Amino acid sequence: MKYLIIIISVIFLIGCNSNEMVEVSFSEKEDVLFEEYVIPFQFFPRTIEVVGLGDSLTQGVGDELKQEGYLGRLQQHFSQYKGIEDVPLTNTAKRGRRSDQLLKMLKDGEIDHQIRKANLITLTIGGNDIMKVVKKDLFNLKVETFEKELVKFERNYKKILQEIREVNSTAPIIVVGLYNPITIVTDEKSEFDQILNDWNNIIEETASNDRNACFVPIDQLFMTNSNLVYHTDFFHPNSKGYKLVIEEIVETMQDCGLIDADKRELLF
Repeated sequence: MKYLIIIISVIFLIGCNSNEMVEVSFSEKEDVLFEEYVIPFQFFPRTIEVVGLGDSLTQGVGDELKQEGYLGRLQQHFSQYKGIEDVPLTNTAKRGRRSDQLLKMLKDGEIDHQIRKANLITLTIGGNDIMKVVKKDLFNLKVETFEKELVKFERNYKKILQEIREVNSTAPIIVVGLYNPITIVTDEKSEFDQILNDWNNIIEETASNDRNACFVPIDQLFMTNSNLVYHTDFFHPNSKGYKLVIEEIVETMQDCGLIDADKRELLF
């Protein structure tokens, strides 16, 4: 043991007496760069509240399979998306409801709670406004007879969206257009086709002024009953008709950047 101590002491003395300094250099440690990681929507299970507003089309009248029309099918569709735990559905729509009646409900705050909690809102309204005029003179429809009613409808529709936004400013609104049930009565072209176009244009234009609204045209789906898309009342869609509507909604929502149907992802 004493020899080991002597050897260490000698080495130490030699090192102390040396005039040369031993330079020890350490290379600089490079910074490790980490890319920012964004947690995807699908990481945490999500609950998507869907609220339906409007008339019989949203209520699902005519759906013999009792799946609540397009709205129930939309609920089923979203439940299959990545990261979606639950899709609660609140359907406030009612058969025969007109735009003035829906507007009154909104102004009175009857459905504020449902709208406030909604992550997605769907809306169909206007068909009964038109039919109120149609019933007066079914086989002698003139564009002029609808002009006054269209002015009222446009005013109501704008106020409907305004009332919704006062309660919920962010939820996407799926605005579904109108279709022409008169094609069941006759395949002939009539002035009603132009009337329907005018009303749909008002709906689409009003929706375009809301950055989170998405207009879904469905008139082309019901131009004929050759593919049996109507219920036995020859006015409302049947289950096949509602299936076409939901397919159109999904395609349009994808165009609006709200969903990625191929990846099964919600983007809102």
